[in-house]
Amino acid sequence: MKEKLKLGITTFAEVMPNPTTQKTISYDERIRQVVDEIVLADQVGLDYFGVGEHHRKDFAASAPHMILAAAAPLTQQIKLASAVTVLSSDDPVRVYQNFATLNALSHGRAEIMAGRGSFIESFPLFGYDLEDYDELFSEKLEMLIKIRDHEYLTHQGQFTPHIEHLGVYPRTEKPLSISIGVGGTPASVIRAATYGLPLVLAIIGGNPLMFKPLIDLYKKHYIKHGHPIDQMMISIHSHGYIDTNHEQAVKDYFPSMSQAMNIIGKERGWSTYTKDTYDQSRSMQGALYVGDPKYVAKKIKHLVENLEINRFVLHVPVGYMDHEKVLNTIHLLGTEVNHLLNGA
Repeated sequence: MKEKLKLGITTFAEVMPNPTTQKTISYDERIRQVVDEIVLADQVGLDYFGVGEHHRKDFAASAPHMILAAAAPLTQQIKLASAVTVLSSDDPVRVYQNFATLNALSHGRAEIMAGRGSFIESFPLFGYDLEDYDELFSEKLEMLIKIRDHEYLTHQGQFTPHIEHLGVYPRTEKPLSISIGVGGTPASVIRAATYGLPLVLAIIGGNPLMFKPLIDLYKKHYIKHGHPIDQMMISIHSHGYIDTNHEQAVKDYFPSMSQAMNIIGKERGWSTYTKDTYDQSRSMQGALYVGDPKYVAKKIKHLVENLEINRFVLHVPVGYMDHEKVLNTIHLLGTEVNHLLNGA
């Protein structure tokens, strides 16, 4: 029997200004909207909802576990995850405790997606040196896994306190899931495989099929370290937007995408995001999943067949987008796209 493809949504709780009115939604309202989005995603049968941690003006989700906890009693089946937890600038003990608590509230549906962080605002905010970027993550991930697997923690690290046989509570009744979010660094892929942790590969540009060597690398090291093949989990995360009318979807999503890419691109020295860039990205060879349900399902199926993934996660919105359009995308992904891919 063919394995059902899991589908999900991620958000950073974007609070960018409406390009037409120049008005910006309040952080309070945007956070409440995200809870509504999670509830709808659960109602339409999506498998996963991830909220990404950020510490900057244009994103409201600095504490994803709090938003997810608010949604926990309002949902029944959906996995509630960070996407990502910037583990490098956090305390693994508190991360575990926060998500163990979420795991209790959600009856075992919590997931920590740990990552190094493509945005770096949290490092100076919490007193960390960017020169220790990779070493911080490596040490803290090891510590987090120890905490998950053992009630009593003994740990000695360079960037973390010396802890000698101290208990970390609460313990989870059901196993706490930990996955690794990766932007394309081979060392991060190998690290996830070595620990036997699920891989979430963020593909936000280029041809997604170019990432196949990274997936093959993950599988090679996962098997090499003796982890059970039937528990291997590989997800792809990409931007997108869905509407019943294909042309309308293409028209409506460009302002959102160009706004976000140009704001972030200006900070990072990228070239201006153009209509040509957009059109290439939404083609079958691109990393944007924009269009009507049939087209988006076709692109996802193409991805699954070539990369052999277990889960596809759509990030919406990216820049400013009317809340009703976000809800509509979630609804169409959970109903029409899911039906086309899984017959559900």
